[in-house]
Amino acid sequence: MDTGLPFHMMNGLVIAINPERRAQLEAYARRRGQDTAAALDQALAEYLEWERQEFEEAVEGIREGYEDVQAGRTQSADEAFEELRVKHGLPR
Repeated sequence: MDTGLPFHMMNGLVIAINPERRAQLEAYARRRGQDTAAALDQALAEYLEWERQEFEEAVEGIREGYEDVQAGRTQSADEAFEELRVKHGLPR
């Protein structure tokens, strides 16, 4: 598939990257004293860990909400909006 982007080989993996992103990656690598492949690996690892944690937290929040509904721990929309109004000092 031709993306129109330049290709770069890193540790045997060929990736397409636009010039702006490549410049950002190279600057990121320089700031950390790394080559671009190591910097990309680090940035990707950090992002993937962040994304995994966010996903787990979202799933847990949904599970807790579902359990609350199943247990009857709910309130009307009017009650919820009133709580938010009071909490944030919003006018009626």
